[in-house]
Amino acid sequence: MKPELRPIPRSSLRLRVGKWAYTSRRYMEWMFGGVKFARRKSSTLLPHAMAQHRTPLFRRLAKTDMWMQSNKVVNLSLAVPRLHGILLRPGETFSYWRLIGNPTRSKGYVDGMVLFCGEVRSGVAGGLCQLSNLIYWITLHTELTVTERHRHSYDVFPDANRTQPFGSGATCSYNYRDLRIMNNTSVNYQLFLSIDGDFLQGRWLAEQPSFYRYEVKEKDHAITSEPWGGYVRHNRLYRDVFALDGEWLREEDITENHALMMYSPLLGETSKEH
Repeated sequence: MKPELRPIPRSSLRLRVGKWAYTSRRYMEWMFGGVKFARRKSSTLLPHAMAQHRTPLFRRLAKTDMWMQSNKVVNLSLAVPRLHGILLRPGETFSYWRLIGNPTRSKGYVDGMVLFCGEVRSGVAGGLCQLSNLIYWITLHTELTVTERHRHSYDVFPDANRTQPFGSGATCSYNYRDLRIMNNTSVNYQLFLSIDGDFLQGRWLAEQPSFYRYEVKEKDHAITSEPWGGYVRHNRLYRDVFALDGEWLREEDITENHALMMYSPLLGETSKEH
């Protein structure tokens, strides 16, 4: 059964208090939660590429100033070195925010595009979701286990030139909306990230080759008209698992997505962009 979603207006005081509460709870969990976090980095890259992907740094988006995207690149240039080369050893958990830290102006982060309650705004460190989206996507093509991921609550832009299924990203907000990935395998993994020309690139590397190949797909895609007058978009993500010789082995569920649409579905879906 699909959940009922609708915009919920909240006062600025409620938003500030809520953020403080969630942030404080996460700091306590970092200190006393007993999670073995990945901390060690290595400049020596592991030999086997398990999954890789790249996304463009600049897109022509309606009602979006290009200066926000230029500033996004500044923010990514500060965050990428914090994650590049990190080793994820068996039993360890990768935490996006634990490694990046608080992205403040004093550290050089600038205003970029952020999504707030379905609206495009400018905000400090805006654009870092492109990095969490990329890491989440390549992780879905490995044997690593995603233990925390937050879906985007709003579907803001139509599917112009989308190449990945709807809902295949991971939103982030310091520090309580984290992306966490656990290594439940018996081999070491390593995250490779770079900004190369007009692209953000990412790869998961490992010390041994994989025995599997993964294809991430969607099913049960639907757009529902809600009683309050808006539209909500739904789907389920799953992946097909193949042996390296091409034999299909099994289907694995990944997640469900439900997002408030901030544009009219009557615009259609002429093509697909992530």
